[in-house]
Amino acid sequence: MNRLKRLTLEGFKSIKAIDIEFNPLNILIGANGAGKSNLISFFKMLNEMMAGRFQLYIAANGRTQSILHFGPKTTLQIEAKLEFKVTNGVDTYYMRLFHAAGDTLIFAEETISFQEMNSAYARIDELGAGHQEAKIGEAVEEKQTAKILKYLLDRCRVYHFHDTSPTADVRQSCYVGDNRWLMPDAGNLAALLLRFREEKKKSYQQIVGTIRLTAPFFDDFVIEPDASRRVLLNWREKDSDQVFGPHQFSDGTLRTICLATLLLQPEDELPKLIIVDEPELGLHPYALNIIADLFKKASLHTQILISTQSSSFLDNFDPEDVIAVDREGKESKFKRLSSEELDIWLDEYSLGEVWEKNIIGGGPH
Repeated sequence: MNRLKRLTLEGFKSIKAIDIEFNPLNILIGANGAGKSNLISFFKMLNEMMAGRFQLYIAANGRTQSILHFGPKTTLQIEAKLEFKVTNGVDTYYMRLFHAAGDTLIFAEETISFQEMNSAYARIDELGAGHQEAKIGEAVEEKQTAKILKYLLDRCRVYHFHDTSPTADVRQSCYVGDNRWLMPDAGNLAALLLRFREEKKKSYQQIVGTIRLTAPFFDDFVIEPDASRRVLLNWREKDSDQVFGPHQFSDGTLRTICLATLLLQPEDELPKLIIVDEPELGLHPYALNIIADLFKKASLHTQILISTQSSSFLDNFDPEDVIAVDREGKESKFKRLSSEELDIWLDEYSLGEVWEKNIIGGGPH
């Protein structure tokens, strides 16, 4: 399975410098402000960059004062290297972003490379310097390494299901044809579920069955396109013919539906890296345990990166899955846990209890 093997990152927000090896399952724990969300926001920036919206991202996120580590007076550049394990070796994407006039960032360097398995030699292709948007997309026609890396980078996807307000997109109608990928905010959830019901029945039935476990009143979705080819996330309650609308889902139930759909979609449609910030928000403990199990099962087919502050959610995972994040002075530090170091504690306490005791880091000081 092609997957992200390693990330090195310098100069981004509270992250002065980190070097992280990624497992199939990666759970970030830490106090508020430790830097968990900053790592996730790096991947959000990467999403925008791969879509050709890097300059828009900078403008919408406070310019370089909010992106460079303690601003451009302290840090002039961001360096990032993402190493992907592929079938016959390692593909690497490297970028160096430099502070430029207009309080923006431009590419001082952008390179791709391939190192064959068991070889010390890496073939490096430079994609230029001085450009405002990533050029890797322009190289896919000529370079196989660029084609593979662009595919993998496009599929490192950040999801945030925090907004379940009455005006949230997930509660509105969406175009029936907008059903290829789940949007970051699940705004096209109804269209995607309609496609699954018609074309991917096994996945659809698994999603519905999981929702029934967490919401016993739920029977099935009633998703039918209207005259303008738009669909709503309508549904039916058990033992009733009455159709309810998406605004009649509780916040917790709606978030559970979003997470279940994300994690139970067909294996060949899963992103290469699924990134979710605080999936526990608004979920009942029973539902949270079910979602944790779905994350573990999904990690057999893709990679998972989660940020959490829930000790009960943490209890579902092994120490090697967990990365403790602490703020030391002005920078975030990331450390993966080890079962060997925690054996004595785990004989008497759960992993979540050990974290609450501030033994493994990632807690308030």
